[in-house]
Amino acid sequence: MALHDLKRTGKRPYRRVGRGQSSTRGKQSGRGGKGQTARAGHKIRPEWRDIIKKLPKRRGFGKNRGRTVDASRPDAVAVSVSRLDKLFESGAEISCKLLMEKGVIGRKKVPVKIVAGETSKKFTIKDCEVSSTARAAIEKAGGTVATA
Repeated sequence: MALHDLKRTGKRPYRRVGRGQSSTRGKQSGRGGKGQTARAGHKIRPEWRDIIKKLPKRRGFGKNRGRTVDASRPDAVAVSVSRLDKLFESGAEISCKLLMEKGVIGRKKVPVKIVAGETSKKFTIKDCEVSSTARAAIEKAGGTVATA
């Protein structure tokens, strides 16, 4: 003989709720105070849903970022032709390595792009990206841009 072998002989006691003013399951019948939550079938929409619905659909990083963007690739450092005019003599052959040695760009190997500016000196640009306006300014002064 064990507890799980015992058979119930009488009816299980139960209590009807919502009857009378007594403290046990009367008056508000365990539903707390008044309002929406005290009513039958109360449904409150989750607060987070409203917050999420107000967010813009495609902004920022993560899954919303453009598929063409590669975050691991560093941005190119822009160096103007006017700055090269001040730093180098006429006839100089300018490369990314030389710009790093002069301290124009940092010590890390980053892509460099020569951008617009004015010059009267002849330069030969190698191993750097050059904008179309910078190319025009360099060639106007008699310099050349070597395409890699």
